[in-house]
Amino acid sequence: TRLITANAKAKIDTAVKSPLVVFMKGTPDEPMCGFSRAVVQILQMHGVDKITSVDCLQDPEIREGIKEYTDWPTIPQVYVKGEFIGGCDVMVQMHQSGELHELLVKEEILPPDHASEPESESKN
Repeated sequence: TRLITANAKAKIDTAVKSPLVVFMKGTPDEPMCGFSRAVVQILQMHGVDKITSVDCLQDPEIREGIKEYTDWPTIPQVYVKGEFIGGCDVMVQMHQSGELHELLVKEEILPPDHASEPESESKN
């Protein structure tokens, strides 16, 4: 059993205080795995323009530490105002059920008057 280092825990504690943060492989502009890409796309479909992220590939201590921090074995991991929301599978389920939109409005990530449905690809 590996224990999370104090340094990694401090970095994670600071990052999760953001309104919304994604611990992912790569960056929102350049995701390095399909699951990270899917989470970014879901957030963008809901109108989240600015995605704060931590690239777990850049810091092995964070990459292993985040899994222990949440007791969740996979990356990406999404946090809203310090609360662990879940990984890609949870984000897909929340997106499909409408829970994600409700959460983003409730936590003021999106304005209350934001459309209730995610934006479609084309509006003709």
